[in-house]
Amino acid sequence: MIELVFPDGSKRPYEAGVTGRQIAAGIAKSLEKKAVLVKLDGKLLDLDRPLSHGGAFQILTREDPEVLETIRHDAAHVLAEAVQELFPGTQVTIGPSIEDGFYYDFARDEPFSLDDFEKIEAKMREIVERDEPIRREVWDRNQALEHFRGIGEAYKAEIIEDLPESEEISVYWQGGWKDLCLGPHLPSTRHVGKAFKLTKLAGAYWRGDHRNAQLQRIYGTAWATEADLEAYIQRVEEAEKRDHRKIGKAMDLFHIQEEGKGMVFWHAKGWTLYREVEAYIRRRLTKDGYEEVKTPQILDRSLWEASGHWEKFGANMFVCETEEGESLAVKPMNCPGHVQIFNVGQKSYRDLPLRMAEFGACHRYEPSGALHGIMRVRGFTQDDAHIFCREDQVEEETKRFVRLLNSAYADFGVELHSVKLALRPDLRAGTDEIWDIAEQKLERAARQAVNMGVEHLPGEGAFYGPKLEFHLRDAIGRTWQCGTLQLDFVLPDRLDAEYVAEDGSKQRPVMLHRAIAGSMERFIGMLIENYAGAFPLWLAPTQVVVATITSDADDFARTAAAKLKAAGLRVETDLRNEKINYKIREHSLAKAPVIAVVGRREAEEGKVALRRLGSQGQEILTLEEAVLRLASEALPPDDPMRRRGEADTWGSAEAMEAG
Repeated sequence: MIELVFPDGSKRPYEAGVTGRQIAAGIAKSLEKKAVLVKLDGKLLDLDRPLSHGGAFQILTREDPEVLETIRHDAAHVLAEAVQELFPGTQVTIGPSIEDGFYYDFARDEPFSLDDFEKIEAKMREIVERDEPIRREVWDRNQALEHFRGIGEAYKAEIIEDLPESEEISVYWQGGWKDLCLGPHLPSTRHVGKAFKLTKLAGAYWRGDHRNAQLQRIYGTAWATEADLEAYIQRVEEAEKRDHRKIGKAMDLFHIQEEGKGMVFWHAKGWTLYREVEAYIRRRLTKDGYEEVKTPQILDRSLWEASGHWEKFGANMFVCETEEGESLAVKPMNCPGHVQIFNVGQKSYRDLPLRMAEFGACHRYEPSGALHGIMRVRGFTQDDAHIFCREDQVEEETKRFVRLLNSAYADFGVELHSVKLALRPDLRAGTDEIWDIAEQKLERAARQAVNMGVEHLPGEGAFYGPKLEFHLRDAIGRTWQCGTLQLDFVLPDRLDAEYVAEDGSKQRPVMLHRAIAGSMERFIGMLIENYAGAFPLWLAPTQVVVATITSDADDFARTAAAKLKAAGLRVETDLRNEKINYKIREHSLAKAPVIAVVGRREAEEGKVALRRLGSQGQEILTLEEAVLRLASEALPPDDPMRRRGEADTWGSAEAMEAG
């Protein structure tokens, strides 16, 4: 007998081998019809999977949020069946669910095209309508190898060969079609529903290795309801409007070219934006007691070997050999350099915590297929800092950093969405005992510092310690992982960092690796998309455009621009012989927050007409009033002179209408 504990706390005994379907039928026939999966001790299982042990038990219906991932996984299987029916001879490889959807990788001599999507989707709908039963079988390893080789599925056979001998080989039948899979799956294809859509084609290497065969990947999205699918499509369309690459080109912010893959060419306006973000973070760090340093771009291989980075990141480091026999590497991160600064001179417990910051330029090799605008690059700058402290200071320093991070995100106009605790990876430095201490200490500090739940991410920590990830939510609901805080007992030990404790003994400091923006490039890309280029006045590359209605106002326009510049504003003038409506439209598309319009009357009266981005109205002010007001509004959020609580009237969703 086994004992199952239901969500209401009730306990019921059952014979071992009972299935979720039988349990649901015993409760109510209506529940049996609606049930699609069960959950036993947190693990999802097929409805017809025999239960071998007891535990916390729940019957899930299609409406339960946890089922969505399985709907997407089943949609991938339906896609694979449809492709093989339509294109005989195509081999299937892997097809997982992913965030917002699924994909399947196919081996086929002829390329797919987007024109194929319509007939593939039609075939998928047909398979759903067939209501093909889905059932699980466990096969003998040799039987499975012989079968998949026999039907020409070489990739499936390779997967089986690489599985541990102890691994159970499970095959899922979907009507008369089958696939090697761990599961779980829904009872039949009907439960997938028709709220799916194929979205894009891409190339993919088998097992992600460029030395292997290239496959064709078909992506799709799947949802529980048609309404959810439609909402997702609208979000995607909105995201495409906000694509930082398109906006960056339209606003003349940056570009990337083939001769510098993954390297950003910042144009003048983009570099102005970059410097404003950097200057803000620098001011906040200075105020919070950080010392800014600068470490070398290239260091000897021996240091990276000592730190452990060579073993972990060697394949992603840019390396050069000198005629003198030196092996040098461009730094992929800043932490070993900061430890070298800490190690110069004797440190006392009175010197701790020591907060060391650097806007460190780092370089990492990323495959060209993984690069994405300024979001995923090879050359980037981290707003990096390392806090050297005692163990008893970890919790207070964590709370202090979280306060700083929350304040900075609020000033940038983004919202902290979630905090996740990434735990020990398989490849790591340090003993299990050290990791136990580090994970417990960081989780305790996080729960004290963060006013929300902390989700665990098993296996995703840094190789030297657990990591807090701070995920932001943007204006259209997408999340971005930017800030981090990592607790590290390992690196100070590997690089021989020490301080003199109060009792005179030599002790290792604890390192907190932390960043607010993370990658400056990625953070700025996120800001571009969050604001759709319509930045708040303090961040805007061009804050005011002085535009003339008639050439009679040219001299006054130059005077107005000079006074605005003298007040610290970033100003452009537009004296072209064009109609004012054309100028306004053009500068609105370029996301200029304020256009100061001057004509003959304004010139005679010493006034300007201010037009805000996203607003059809205008405000007539004297030049002196306009200068004072705009200079005040353009102050950064951390400036003590800025009026707290005053909301910017640009950079909002309405500003999108101007573009």
